[in-house]
Amino acid sequence: MHNTSTESAATAAASGTTVTTSPRLRWRVVDIVVASVIGVAVGVVFWAWGVVWGPISAPIEALLPGLQAAPAALWVIAGVLGGLVIRKPGAALYTELVAAVVSALIGSQWGGLLTIESGLVQGLGAELVFAIFLYRNWRFPVALLAGAGAGLAMAINDLVLYYAGAAPAFATIYTVSAVVGGALIAGGLSWLAVRGLARAGALDRFAAGRELREV
Repeated sequence: MHNTSTESAATAAASGTTVTTSPRLRWRVVDIVVASVIGVAVGVVFWAWGVVWGPISAPIEALLPGLQAAPAALWVIAGVLGGLVIRKPGAALYTELVAAVVSALIGSQWGGLLTIESGLVQGLGAELVFAIFLYRNWRFPVALLAGAGAGLAMAINDLVLYYAGAAPAFATIYTVSAVVGGALIAGGLSWLAVRGLARAGALDRFAAGRELREV
């Protein structure tokens, strides 16, 4: 009987290729658990934000139609937070999607499927930014960019699904507000939250926690 694993390793060595995934990018059980916990917790926040959304958004929209997209950026925070904590490919997408599913299951005024679809799109917006930096840069500017990316994804999705045919001025204000709100709320607040959790010792098993202690 042939030792196929030995042959595969020898073949890989001879061709100069690797067959293993970098441990830095490999998901652990603790990563899945913590990402899920973050998603569930933020999903409850998403649901609560939806409950009070009408009274909050109405005066902002009356002041300047489209500006309501800025506070709506709270709905994209899960992906950025999950990405900054887990620091693995797919973390932002997974965490935002879990949060959306939880919000939908509790009861979303926008409907279950549309809420989940929004979470998928918004999580992808943050995920793409982390991927551009090859999952190596987790500094404040990148957190802001990830939040802005998630906000942009939210704006595009909303303009297609909820504001189809909107005037160019409204679409522009809505998009800019979503990007700025995403950067400040999802990006900035997530970055501060990670630092706070790290100082409290809650992230000792993650690079985000060890990195702060080494500074």
